[in-house]
Amino acid sequence: MNKRNILITGGAGFIGSHVARLFATKYPNYTIVILDKLTYAGNKENIEDILSLRNVHFVEGDITDAELVRGIFLSHNIDGVLHLAAESHVDRSISAPMVFAHNNIIGTITLLEAAREAWANSYEGKRFHHISTDEVYGALPLDGGAFTEVTRYDPHSPYSASKASSDHFVRAYHDTYGLNTVITNCSNNYGENQYPEKLIPLFIYNIVNRRPLPVYGTGLNVRDWLYVGDHASALDRVFHDGAAGNTYNVGGNNEWTNIDLVKRLIAIVDEELGNDEGESLSLITYVEDRAGHDLRYAIDSSKLMNELRWQPEMSFDEGLRRTVRWYLANREWAERSLAKG
Repeated sequence: MNKRNILITGGAGFIGSHVARLFATKYPNYTIVILDKLTYAGNKENIEDILSLRNVHFVEGDITDAELVRGIFLSHNIDGVLHLAAESHVDRSISAPMVFAHNNIIGTITLLEAAREAWANSYEGKRFHHISTDEVYGALPLDGGAFTEVTRYDPHSPYSASKASSDHFVRAYHDTYGLNTVITNCSNNYGENQYPEKLIPLFIYNIVNRRPLPVYGTGLNVRDWLYVGDHASALDRVFHDGAAGNTYNVGGNNEWTNIDLVKRLIAIVDEELGNDEGESLSLITYVEDRAGHDLRYAIDSSKLMNELRWQPEMSFDEGLRRTVRWYLANREWAERSLAKG
């Protein structure tokens, strides 16, 4: 592969660390610059195994710091961006919407401006890949349908509204300035190194510690689950081969109601811990539904599959068991991560 200089924002976070590892090891001729603010969700332990590689550079900093971002583009001659840095937890966005607006919108614009300035002489061979969410599309009925790349935006939470806005700015920079951009909108990710306030790692942690498993409302909200490694491979494919100005949806074709997911998770954790079958079902506790809780998400990934020949490879049962085993083996990591929050 030709040498490239890639900036990965949020590269010490959950999804970002898997993307950084894939790019750093698959493309040894690439220089990988990881920019992360190391907030509660960013953790250098997530990328400890690649920080010693000669082609990896880590910068602790804020994507809204325009001077810092411009300096990275210039000093490392950045020609590609995978922008994953974002505030991403819906519950936190409800209590602190301004934080999400600032980081997700202003942070994205700051990066776009740095790219436009650094690449002003020629956009050829450059690429700005913005990683977003299916939540920008709103909600689907339980009886069918799936989000496509032309689904109308209809965000229902401050988090999804901030991501929708950042998506629009990325498209605007393509349409107005000709910046070579691509956008991916993904479904719920799961896997190793996810900050343990999210559903799957939180519930694993709570089962181990015999704490309640808080299920919102009736537990019938539906999500499409995608293994993080499969998401990373999709981003690799879109970054290198996606058509400029295009959007690609990334999903697992793997819908579960929250309550069914929790019960399957309980079965696996109890088995791995040597508990009696169903022992932890009594930990399920139904709590008041959160504000703006979308009923169902489902992703149609046929464009990505047909145009770029990508498909998820990890079965949900294997991926879930692998995830459970990782968290059980890394309980101290979870403790340290939660202590940062």
